[in-house]
Order: sequence, then structure tokens, then C-alpha cells
Amino acid sequence: MLMNIKNVLNVPGTSEKIGFTVSEERLSEVHGYVFHSPVQVEGSIANHAGVVLLKLHITFSLLVTCDRCLKETVQDFAYEEEHVVVRMLESEEDEEDYILAQAESIDPEEIAMTDLLLELPTKMLCKEDCKGLCPVCGCDRNEKDCGCDQS
Repeated sequence: MLMNIKNVLNVPGTSEKIGFTVSEERLSEVHGYVFHSPVQVEGSIANHAGVVLLKLHITFSLLVTCDRCLKETVQDFAYEEEHVVVRMLESEEDEEDYILAQAESIDPEEIAMTDLLLELPTKMLCKEDCKGLCPVCGCDRNEKDCGCDQS
């Protein structure tokens, strides 16, 4: 989904709103995650005295399996992201810090999905204080205290 940002790049003080739902096709490329709701992206791209800033607000829900007790749960996520957009990079090291507007265009869907994947936690929990499964008998310690010797 390419977005032409020529006007924003060339005219200080201009801005454009961004709003879209990430395509099912793009979501199907993300392995290991089950999206429970569409990925919604809202934001803007604005030229502030020659500095072009892309702001994105990304919201979605995932069906996750708790890493401690193995229960499935739906978790909501919301991320705020900001990027500086440039016409050209000074060096290859700048690739991580800036978004390159090739041919005066950017792909906000690709940027949003990259941000989403980088922000996701590596450990998914049903709740912050999940006690997990008993390593002796396998019961869910969130539901009952099995009394097994844990030493």
C-alpha cells in the first residue's frame, strides 16, 4: 500500500492523516500469531520546518497461549510509534533510524507491521501474576494449590 508523500516532503507545514486496516493478506504472512481482531492504524505524516515526522497509533487483539499455564486468552495491544522520514540516507547505518521515502512514497502498512512485530512481548502471559503449572503434578496453580513439594 504505497502512499505518495511528495506534497508533505516538499512543503513545510503540510500534513496528511493516515487511517487504514492492515490487509488479511499481510496478516497471513505473520507466522506464530493468531489475530483476534483487525490491526487498525491511525496517524499522520507532517512536515515540521523540513523535518518529516510519521506518527502511527496501532491497535489489535491477539489470541495467545499463556507461556506459564497454557491457557488461551485474548489480549489487546496498542502502540504509539514515531519515525523521521527522509529522501536519502547518509549511510547504511541510518536505515534503522529513518524511513526512506523512495520515489517520494512510503508504505505505511509495511512500517506498521514492522513496528508491531518489534513491539510484541517475547513472553505471553494470561495475567501478570500467573502462577503457571505445577512441575510435579501439572495442575494449574491459578485454580488450586495442589500441595506438591516444590523443593
